[in-house]
Amino acid sequence: MISHITLGVTDMDRAARFYRAIAAPLALFERQVEEDGGPPMICFQAAGLDIPLLFISTPFNESPATAGNGTMAAFIAPSRDAVDAAHAAALAHGGTCEGPPGLRPHYAPDYYGAYFRDPDGNKLHVVYRASLQAFRTGKNSCRKGS
Repeated sequence: MISHITLGVTDMDRAARFYRAIAAPLALFERQVEEDGGPPMICFQAAGLDIPLLFISTPFNESPATAGNGTMAAFIAPSRDAVDAAHAAALAHGGTCEGPPGLRPHYAPDYYGAYFRDPDGNKLHVVYRASLQAFRTGKNSCRKGS
């Protein structure tokens, strides 16, 4: 359903350090982006998947980058330890905590996640679920407040 997410940033060097730090525990790798005449971009993706992609870039229209109110990108982590590591990396690289790592049983009994913002204020979520059966069957796939 999702092709890609593009997050606007104000400082590409700072953003590169931040996103490279959280990509490592999430098993995401940096993909080369061909120059197309627009601003520099960094792209991340999961091994073996063509999509979804995460792009980090200064805005194409050259206006200031702003974080969307109510907008959040969520990443699947391969383990609870990866959630913890991504959250710690985010805070160590200029991010701010929006919810520490832990179980979120109001979403599902095995839902383990953390919330943080990047240095530009973009809200990010990292989640690990041992069992994704509820999502595969369509139950609980779109819950209010998720």
